[in-house]
Amino acid sequence: MKYPPKHHQDHTINHLINVIKAYPLATLISVKDNLPLITHLPLIYNENNKLIGHIDKYNPQAELLNSHQNVTIIFGGPQCYISPSIYSTTQLPTWNYIKVHLKGTVTAIEDLETIKQSMVKMTDFLEQPENKYQLALDNPRMDGLIYYIKGFEIDITHWEGKFKLSQDKKPRDMASAKEELIRANQKNIKAFLDSVF
Repeated sequence: MKYPPKHHQDHTINHLINVIKAYPLATLISVKDNLPLITHLPLIYNENNKLIGHIDKYNPQAELLNSHQNVTIIFGGPQCYISPSIYSTTQLPTWNYIKVHLKGTVTAIEDLETIKQSMVKMTDFLEQPENKYQLALDNPRMDGLIYYIKGFEIDITHWEGKFKLSQDKKPRDMASAKEELIRANQKNIKAFLDSVF
């Protein structure tokens, strides 16, 4: 049996790109001496099958983000518990989620001006749609910060979409699961944030 089941996989690249753009905080995984190094950081997709990012040069993972090293990247979309109470048919509890798993090779960006330009581009993307702030290339704070940042580019070599959204249920129950995903994510974020600060 193939896992995950075919109906929980999405191979439509545009769907996967939409997840990356809507939820750009990635989990970046490298391996050194059979041990994983993991960093959570935003990565921005550009149209030629690449991801662009920046990392603190003192992060132990930074030394692995060059020379065509292999990396795994995970982007996570919305997720929640699905109670059988929302279905019109008898079911068991489950968990629905959207994840994108990528593999790629990473190359360091050495030119400081190119790193600055990628920081400006990332800020422009993250500020959409209001664009209330614009990072200028000549911002004096960037001149001091740039020496503490390593820029990198990832060539995506493998795409995998894991969209577990009750696709094996009746259309009515699948629609209910979608509504529950929306409701739970909106409700849970407020309750969680109120509990931690």
